Order: sequence, then C-alpha cells, then structure tokens
Amino acid sequence: MALSRVWSYLILFSIVVACYQYFKGDKNIFNDVVIERKLKDNETFGKVQYSVIDNAAITVSANKLAKANWHVSENVSTSDFIVCNNAYNKHAALQLKLETIPIVTTTNIQPAKFGKWALLDVDSASVDTIITQVALTNIYSADAIICNHSNTDSIRNALIAKLNQQKIITAHEVALYLPKNIDGIFETAKFAITVVIGLIGILALFMGLLNIAEQAGGIHVISRFMSPFLHKLFPTIPAGHASYGHMVMNFSANILGLDNAATPFGLKAMQSLQEINPAKEKASDAQIMFLALHASGLTLIPVSIIAVRAANGSHNPNEVFIPLILSTFVCTITALVVTSIKQRINLFQAKLFLPLAAIFSLLAIFVWYLKTLPPHALSEFSDAFSNGAILAVIALIVFGGLYKRINLFDAFVDGAKGGFDTAVRIIPYMVGMLVAVSMLRTSGAFDLIIIPIKNAIAASGMDTQWAEGLPVALLRPFSAGGARGFMIDAMRTYGADSFVGKLVSVLQGSSETTFYVVALYFGSVSVKDTRYAIPVMLLADLAGVLFSIFICYYLFA
Repeated sequence: MALSRVWSYLILFSIVVACYQYFKGDKNIFNDVVIERKLKDNETFGKVQYSVIDNAAITVSANKLAKANWHVSENVSTSDFIVCNNAYNKHAALQLKLETIPIVTTTNIQPAKFGKWALLDVDSASVDTIITQVALTNIYSADAIICNHSNTDSIRNALIAKLNQQKIITAHEVALYLPKNIDGIFETAKFAITVVIGLIGILALFMGLLNIAEQAGGIHVISRFMSPFLHKLFPTIPAGHASYGHMVMNFSANILGLDNAATPFGLKAMQSLQEINPAKEKASDAQIMFLALHASGLTLIPVSIIAVRAANGSHNPNEVFIPLILSTFVCTITALVVTSIKQRINLFQAKLFLPLAAIFSLLAIFVWYLKTLPPHALSEFSDAFSNGAILAVIALIVFGGLYKRINLFDAFVDGAKGGFDTAVRIIPYMVGMLVAVSMLRTSGAFDLIIIPIKNAIAASGMDTQWAEGLPVALLRPFSAGGARGFMIDAMRTYGADSFVGKLVSVLQGSSETTFYVVALYFGSVSVKDTRYAIPVMLLADLAGVLFSIFICYYLFA
C-alpha cells in the first residue's frame, strides 16, 4: 500500500504543478509532460531563430540558448520568435505597425522623407549606391521598408501573415519555450520496455548460471556456511535455506560494483524469500531487511562514477574514491540499524556483532590497499578486478557443474527461462514507476521544490555550494539516469574537480534508486504491500546525503 500511495501522490502532484506552470505562462508544459522526447546521441534540436525588439534583455545564458539551438536573427520578419519587454497586446500593436508603415521600392526612395529604414530582400550595398546616410533597422522600429518588389500590397499582406505565425514572448518567458531534453510519459513508457528488454539477456544469463550452481550444490554450500551468521539478521528464514546463498551472491556483487550480476542475484533472492513468505502479497521482514541492505549499496569499487569523472575532464577522477566508500558504508549501517530496531533484532549479540566487525575490518584493509594505488593503477585494478570477478564466478559454476556431472546446458536453459519470465512480470511495475518519475521532472515539480530551498539557504547566510548538489540528492531515489544527468551538468558547469563536481559525484554514488528498486524487486514477486520498506530505505538515503555533504566539506572545501 505504501508504494501505491507514493505512486498516486507523485502523479497527482505532477499534474497540479503542470497546471500551475501552464497558468504561469508555460503554454508548452502539457506537451512536455506527455510527448516531449529526449535527444539521442549526436542528435540536436531543430534550429529556432529569434529576434529581440524594444531592447529586451534575455536572462537565459547564451550557453543554454546555444544548446537549445536558438539563434538570434536581425531579420525579424523571418524569425520564429519575437522577444520584447511586454508581450501584452503586442501582436495587435505590431500588426497595426505593418498595416500603416510605408513600403517603397528601391526605384522610389525619398531619403529626406523617412528617418529609419528596414531592408526586405534587398542587398544593403545596392541601397548604398542609391542613397547615403540611411539608418537601417528592423521592420518594427523602422519608419519605412525598402523592398525590390513593385507590388507593395502583397509584401504587406505577406508580412502580416508571417506575424500571425510568429510567437511573441517577453524576455523572461524565453526559458519556458526552450526544449527540456527529457522524455514525456509516452517516450518514458517506451524506454521502460527498452530497459526491461536490456535486462532480459542479463537475467537469463545469470539465472541460468544460478540454476547450474543450485543443481551442483554450490548455493546449498554457501547457504550452510553463511546461515549461522545471517540467521541472526534473518531469524524467520530456516537454517541452510537457499535464499542465504542468493543473498550472499547479491551482496558480494554489489560490494564489488558488479551491477549486471547483482540484479539477477537479487531477484533470485527475492523469489526464494517469497517461497517462505506466508502472506504472498505482503512484504516479509526478511524481504525488507534484504532489500534495505541491497539498496544501501555498499561499494568498494565505484567504477561508474570514476569513469564519468574521467570522461568529464577530471585530472584526478579517483579523488572521490574514499568519500564514496564511506558514504555507502554510512547508508548500509543506517539501513541495518533502522531495520533491526523495527524488527527488534539485537545487533550486539556476539554471534552477530563479531562477524560484522570482522567483515568491516576486512573491508577497511581492502580500502586501505586500494588507496595506496596511484590513480592509473587503481583504474586498471578496478576494471580487471570487476570483470575478472564475473569470469571467476562463471568458471566456478561451470567447474562445479562438471564435477557433479550434471547436464550443464539443459540446466542453464531451464534457469534462463525463469529470467525471461521475471523480466515480463516486472514490465507493468517498471512502466508505472518510470512514468511517475518522468512526470515529476517534465512538470517542473523538482524545480518547484529545489529553487525555494536554494533561496532559503542563500537567505540564511550559509555557504550555498552544497545546494548545487540538491537536484542529484533529490532525484537519486527516483531515477539514476536523471540524477546522473544533473551530475554531469554540474561537472560541466563548475568543473569535475571543483567542490560541486566532487560533491555531486559522491551524492550520485552514495545511495540507490529506492523507488526503482522497490518497484523492480517487489514487482518481480507480485508483492503489493511493501509495509515500511520505503521509509527505511529513504532514511538510509538521507543519512548518505548528509554524510556526503559533511565528508566533502571536510576533505575538499
């Protein structure tokens, strides 16, 4: 029920904000929300020409105008937009101007009669040979228009017809008409299917391998080895249950930054937990604990963040390595503590506390070792270790299957079929959640929240640098791609090695896409009542955001 209410509130809030934006003056907002389309790679927006009259001062930066493919033109009569200081009743005034302005041919010029001239389809050099000392301007500031055509009435009618097609806006309304470069609900629905199609192959591969591991007894071995420890965190799961092995593989993949492997392992863990869930439509305590720990995203090798920083010109992309690890650690501890309190699990019992302390000690030693590596060596190690770990897992599973003399390919195919079925089952959940997030972005709801917060921070006298990371922090629980877009934009605006550039990198890597994860994992097992899963995961996200800001100020400010 919690996910249902959140989803409903997101959609209704987005629609209300869109209506507010429409009455505020953004007449394209409904089109943006419904049919806006994000640019593909190497694609540009259609060229738009605009002209400025009345000395209007546009507040939008030249960089944003260039990205939107908006170009200023001196030829007002051919522009798509006319920008002025006051658009109220401006169309009628300009039409009256066109109806009354004298239009003369180059053979009938009387320089003394008019002060300012506008040229229409006339080369200025040819006019200069006819008259001297003529002030040239646009047609709406001119006292007369010079043209090459003898039928001046047809010229006047053509200008009036063009005026009726042009949009007349004020200088501060320009931002409302710039393309947003984000997908509306139709394109997002298509994108959701694309995401699921991309998952099908990965799910089929790893679930096929997991089926081999189960038939070979590998999952059972891991479960028996880990169940004495994990049983303290998951007291409702029977000792030696297969879900322990699936969860261990998911946690391991997350820690090593193996996102492609973590998702199939996690979905398999949810399915195995669902088998012992007495209320099939209601999340069990074990499922909530697992998902809270999974979503906290403890990571030792943040490959993707480092790669994005390098691609955006960072001289030391690995500089955020330690803050990222510490932030994900804080998220994990918060998720563990809050969920344990809710489920009345004593974390200080020796059989639980000592193994946790040992695990975190080993992680600390590994982090220390990685920190000693120079940037280029760390990058090479990260790539080799991450991809090598995947190959090692595949090799162990295949070797175990050969040792147990099972039919490897048949076992793989049977498991892969389950991956396809899982992908099909999550399509409605993915479409619903991603569309709600899209509406939040395209409607301007995020801006409506972020801008007042930024203004309040500035008014309080606090340092405002961290406020530039708010879009990443607020959008991250909803959309990894959207938050990544804000992160890259901040890097390009302030520099990848600036304080803001480092902060958004840490914020991006310190938490998980909570609502996406909830929809994906609970949707895969048709759980409708997520109980307190979302509040716990959001608290962990908040802890990660606050610690990310603190550690970045401590290390980089």
